[in-house]
Parts: sequence; C-alpha cells; structure tokens
Amino acid sequence: MADARNGTSRHTLGLRLALAFLGVALAAVALLAGLAASFASADVSSLASRQHTDLTRAISVAAGVAWERTGSWQSADLGPVLDLAADSGVNMEVVDRSGRVVVSSPNFATTTTSTTTMPIVVRGQTLGTALVRFTSSGLAAADNVLRSALLRAIAGAAGLAALLALLAGLAVARRITRPIGRLIAVTRSMAGGDRSSRAGDVRAPGELRDLAAAFDQMADTLDREDQIRRDMVASVAHELRTPIAVLQGGHEALLDGITEPTPAELGSLRDEVLRLAGMVDDLQTLAAADAAALHLERRRCDLADVAASAADSLARRFEAADVALCRQLSGAPMVGDSRWLHQLVTNLLSNALKFTQAGGTVTITTSQDASGAVLEVADTGVGIAADELPHIFERFWRGQRAVQTSGSGIGLAIAAELARAHGGTLTASSQPGRGTRLTLTLPGAGNHRP
Repeated sequence: MADARNGTSRHTLGLRLALAFLGVALAAVALLAGLAASFASADVSSLASRQHTDLTRAISVAAGVAWERTGSWQSADLGPVLDLAADSGVNMEVVDRSGRVVVSSPNFATTTTSTTTMPIVVRGQTLGTALVRFTSSGLAAADNVLRSALLRAIAGAAGLAALLALLAGLAVARRITRPIGRLIAVTRSMAGGDRSSRAGDVRAPGELRDLAAAFDQMADTLDREDQIRRDMVASVAHELRTPIAVLQGGHEALLDGITEPTPAELGSLRDEVLRLAGMVDDLQTLAAADAAALHLERRRCDLADVAASAADSLARRFEAADVALCRQLSGAPMVGDSRWLHQLVTNLLSNALKFTQAGGTVTITTSQDASGAVLEVADTGVGIAADELPHIFERFWRGQRAVQTSGSGIGLAIAAELARAHGGTLTASSQPGRGTRLTLTLPGAGNHRP
C-alpha cells in the first residue's frame, strides 16, 4: 500500500511538473507566435502595398508613353497597358482630365476591392489618372499565399516547440521525481523500523543530491545517538548493579541474622549508599552539562581566577594523596559561566589526581594566545594507551587502568560537554608511563559573540 501511494504521488508530481513545463512553453510559444504573426502580417501588407503602388505607377507611365506617341487619348494605343494589367492580375481604368473614361478592363466596374490611383504626367502636365483594382489573382494572390505560408510556418514551429517542451518537461520531471521517490521510500522504511535504510548516491540535480546526503547524515547521527543511549543505559545498569547487589546482600544478611549490625558493617553499607548517591549526582551533572548551552550565564571572567579557585577546593585532597599541585596561572580573560567553568576545571584536576601516584605532580597552567584562553592540566601519572586515547571523552568509557579506580567514568565526558557549551574544545595527549596533558581552549573575551 505504501509503495502504491509512493508511486501514485511520484507520478502525480511528475505529471504536474511536466504540465507546468508545457503550460509555460505554450504561453511563451503563443506569445512569440502572436508577435511573429503580427509583425509578419504587417511586413507582408507593407510589401504588398509597395508593390501595388509600383504597379499602379508602371501602368500610369505606360499610359503616358502611349499618349505621348500620338499626342491625344483618342488615337493612343492603350492595348499594351491593358495587357500589362491583365498579366499582373489587376483591373485598370484610365480617365482623362475631365473624368471621361479612356479605356477600362472588362471587369473593372464589378471589382469591389480598394482602388489605387496614380496621376498620368507627361512633361510636367497631368493628362489624366490611372485607377487600379487588384483581384484575387496576381499580386493579391501572392500576398495571401505568402501570408498563409507564414502563418502555417509559425503554427508548425509552435506545435513543434510545444512537443519538445512536453518531452523535455517529462524528462526533467522524471529526473526530479525519481530521487524524491527514493527519499520517500527510504523515509517510510526508516519510519517502519529499518534503521539501516539510506538514500545513498543519487543521480539528481545538486540540491537533491545535497538533500539525500543530508538525510543519510541525519540517519547516521540518529544511529549514533541511539547507540549512545543504549550504551548509556547498559553502562548505568552495569555501574548500579554492584552497589545494589552489595546493599541487598548486606541487608539480607542483617535481616537473616547472619551478620551483626556492627559499626563496620553499617559503615560498609553506608559507603555503598554514598557510591550510589555519587553516581546519581554524576548523572544529574551530565544531564545538566548537556543542556548547559541553554542555561549558561555568561559574564566576563578570568580563566586564571577560575583555575585558582578550583585548585584551592581540591588542595586538601592533593595533600592527602601526597601529590604536588603546581600552579602557573597567567591572565586569560574570557566570557563564560564561572560556575560551570569551575566544575570543568575541577573534573580535569580530579581526573589527573586519580591517575597520579603518590609523589607525583599535577601542573595547571593558564595562558592566552591567538585562539583565546587556554588551560592545561598535565600530570606525571600512568598515562593512556594510544588505542584508548580517542575514547576518553566518551560517556561511561573506562580504560584498562581505570578499572581499578572508583568513579562513574563520565567526568571527562562532562568536561568535554561543558567545553563545547562554551564554544571551546578539550583535547588530550598522553604517553603511557609518562603522564597525560589535557588542553582546554576557550574563546577569549575579544572573540566572544553574544
């Protein structure tokens, strides 16, 4: 049924396009044909009028020559003049100065066409008038034949142009509707649950190719987002399973009397509750980071001040872990949300502390360059393997060295999301055994666009 609807709509669109092309072509052809016929008719009429005048003048001259030979109309031989009129397909009449008819063609009086007159002048003296009436033969017939031939030629050209326009319209409509039909079919297939449907490479005009490519890109993005959601649900379930199992087992043991509610046992259960609470807080922070771009309260601030505040808040943890925290903070003015920037820097420092052994060093640096405000967090920890480095900003991803450490695996994902919300980037470089360097680049105060 869907295929039938798809085919019907495609054929309807193609027919409409073809008819639209045909209508435009017919309108243009009709306009051009009308103008051509009008101008051609005017030219033919003008040519015929000139020919009529020239023929009348020739008959007038011939009559004058006949009069000049004898010096009077009574003895003038006007036979050649009548022959010239008969050969030209006209009826003529010659009258003298007093209006008396000297000679006339047999059918002149019965011819109802318009009359062309020309004075007969000999040596500057007007001796009479030549009157010419054109019949349906001769010049008049040629005039009508020429006019009809031109109109037929224009009509034939108009018909041929209309046919070519129809064929071109059908071809163009087919070229346009074929990729549209393909996109409709792919869209229906995706709506039906087939997420692998793609338009692919379509042979179509540039805009339709771009549309197909954009559709496939959108489908790929939806697939990736769907995969991320599935992975996130699986990762959250995996992370929650262990503390929930420990809590369940501990409480069942207490209820069954297997273990006593000693402070150590209750403390262990409390640690698991705190772990669950921490994971929920991380998930809430991640959700907030996803929407941070919509809730940022941007103000002018200095990234160095934000870094100093974050370092101060973690100073006791660094001391307890016997890890040195070195600060190299230079002014780096920018426009951003200092609350979320504090969270970002805190996540970077916490991650560096987590993977740096006792006696190691974490260095936090701020500076300003042509790209904007820059913050770097470098540690002397275990480092990250080259095959794991591209994944460290993915949600819930944990490398081999991170399996033994606590945490939900979304700290760097939150940091990367906050960096993007501020229009910046977060990158990482590392060498196993020699530490890791995380570089945050944010637009400077001069590059900010409200």
